[in-house]
Amino acid sequence: MSRCVGSLRKMANFSGVKLDQVVKQLESFAPTSLAEKWDNVGLLIEPPNDKLVERILLTNDLTEPVMGEAIEKKVDMIISYHPPIFKPLTRITKANWKERVVAACLSNSIALYSPHTAWDKVLGGVNDWLAKAIVDIQGIKPLVPEPDAVPGTGSGRLVETNMPISQLVQALQEHIENSVHVAFAVDHQAKTFVNTVGICGGSGGSLLRGLQVDLVITGEMSHHELLDFNHNGTTVLLCNHSNSERGYLREFLPMLDDRLQGACELFISEKDKDPLHTVMRGNAQATQKVQQ
Repeated sequence: MSRCVGSLRKMANFSGVKLDQVVKQLESFAPTSLAEKWDNVGLLIEPPNDKLVERILLTNDLTEPVMGEAIEKKVDMIISYHPPIFKPLTRITKANWKERVVAACLSNSIALYSPHTAWDKVLGGVNDWLAKAIVDIQGIKPLVPEPDAVPGTGSGRLVETNMPISQLVQALQEHIENSVHVAFAVDHQAKTFVNTVGICGGSGGSLLRGLQVDLVITGEMSHHELLDFNHNGTTVLLCNHSNSERGYLREFLPMLDDRLQGACELFISEKDKDPLHTVMRGNAQATQKVQQ
């Protein structure tokens, strides 16, 4: 089922908004100045014409299937959490999928905006959404506070709670609507309750490294990083990279609708998905379903 604000107002007329005004609202929520210095955020593709933005597609990754969906839905703008243009492009050809995506945006006059780590750091952003999996939050703050910013802004989150590990795992699965991988601390049987949790959406190994907490939640981590955490007494919950971020789009969509005063039809991509799938051993039927 398509998830869009338009389905709530089928008879509404979407008047549209100028592109610079959409960008202004996006940066008012999460200034690009919050993003990491290495990141490539903000307006990445600006069409040559000045048509109003009436239809906006939100996605975690701008893959070719998502690009096809955007063209089919005749959107004027794509907000892609991950920037598809990261390393400098030296040419725009058909040889590479990212180049084909850029060419498709240009040829169809579709603007492209990516917030990435600005959304990670902002208060009410990706990491705060991921933290909501912890149903008993007794305290929350950034792991690395952002200087001269609104309190609560910064990288990662440190959460105080009092939950059994089993309950937290189940709550996280329900929150991200997907499976979770667990790497138990070496001494986990001696402590079944969680009091401190470190959180970082995406790939959190480097940010969370050395953190003395009972448990960490992130998208992905290397094998050796897992072993280090486990031997330091920390249980690790992995969601897969984009599964630790994608659900935030559902939370952001009504906020954007409010900021744009209902002038645009907003969609969450139905083609956007994590490239990794969990297939149970011997389940040939599930394997066939994944391939379809």
